[in-house]
Formats: sequence, structure tokens, C-alpha cells
Amino acid sequence: MIPRFRHREQHRLERIGWLRAAVLGANDGILSTASLMVGVASAAQASRSDIMIAGVAGLVAGAMSMAAGEYVSVSSQADSEAAELDLEQRELRDDPTGEHKELAEIYVQRGLDRALARTVAEQLMAHDALEAHARDELGLSVTTAARPWQAAGASALSFSCGAILPIAAAALASREQVAPVTFAVSLLALALLGTASAFMGGGNILRGIARVVFWGALAMAVTSAVGHVFNVAA
Repeated sequence: MIPRFRHREQHRLERIGWLRAAVLGANDGILSTASLMVGVASAAQASRSDIMIAGVAGLVAGAMSMAAGEYVSVSSQADSEAAELDLEQRELRDDPTGEHKELAEIYVQRGLDRALARTVAEQLMAHDALEAHARDELGLSVTTAARPWQAAGASALSFSCGAILPIAAAALASREQVAPVTFAVSLLALALLGTASAFMGGGNILRGIARVVFWGALAMAVTSAVGHVFNVAA
């Protein structure tokens, strides 16, 4: 029995699709819901009920919007990939010799000598011609393929999980402390999210924290100012 080869390296590329959708969803859930609630709480006439309704409405609307947006966006990507594969399939059927030369030339440009490149192209096309051209000519693979339902589900779920945090913070705070408590809890949650996403993606953790905290604080400060302005105008 031939032993199965296993990679020792732990690559993160296979996480790109769901990680992007999950991080974007959670970040948006925390930030948009917290900003909405802080803005409403900054108006003196707003009651606790008004603030909580705003938060829950933001959660529901945001989760649906994220799911729909991701599904439409990723579906468009999937349609484009399918169209490219259909075109490649027709080219392989109508001009296999030309496609073999094209694939061999790709390998020559990557550093193989021409005779070896022709041999490699021939063997790969004999195994699975469409897969070889999809990977090496079009840059498509199973790992990075568009998955609309996965992206939509991850976005909606992660948005909801993120949005629950500022809602819970507001529910536990006194009316007078809703805005500052929601602000502080949301910034902490954003910092933790930045840490987790940078770690899982192999990026710089401090940079990940800094960017989400900066934009989070800015968004909540602006909506708080809007709430104050409308309160004064009223």
C-alpha cells in the first residue's frame, strides 16, 4: 500500500472565502448596530425601548442585507467562473492541439524548458485537461471557487453574532450609560475581532486591531454627533 503524502505546512488559503465573509459580517454587525444605537441613545428624548428597537431592527435588516449582498456578489463571481470554464471546454473540444501549445507555453514562461513543458502539458491534459487549464491558464481552483450560499450564510450568521454584543451591552446598562457602555464594549469586541481575523489569516495582529478600532471609533463618534445635532434641532 502506497502511503499518502501529507503536507506539513498549514496553509490558510482554503479559509479565504468563508473567513472574508465571516470577518466582514461580524465587523459590520458590531459597528453598524453599535453606531445606530449610540446615535439613538445620544438623543435625550430617546427611551430605552427606542434604543433596543433600533438595535434589534438593525440586526435583522443588517443580517438580511449582508446575506443578500454576499449571495448576489459571489453568485456573479460564480457565473463568471462558469462562463470561463464553458469557453475553455469549447476550446479544448475544438482545438486541443492549440490548447496544448498554450498550456506548454505557460510552463515555459514559468521556467521549464520547452521539451519538458510539452511533456508536462500533455500528461496533465491526459489526466484532466479542463482542470489543468482552469488552474494554470485561468487561475481557478476548487480551493478558491466562489460559493454563494456559504458566503451568504457566513455573512448573515456572523453579522447577527456581532450585532448581539452591542444590543446586550445596551440592555445591561442604565439609560444614562447606554451610549458610553455600548461604545466601550463595541470597541473591545472590534479589537478582539481584529486579533482573531489577523491570527487566522496570518496577518499582523497589531495592524488588524488598529484599523478596526480606528474606523469603529470614528463611525460611532460620528453617529453620536448626529444624534446630538438632531436632539438640539428638535
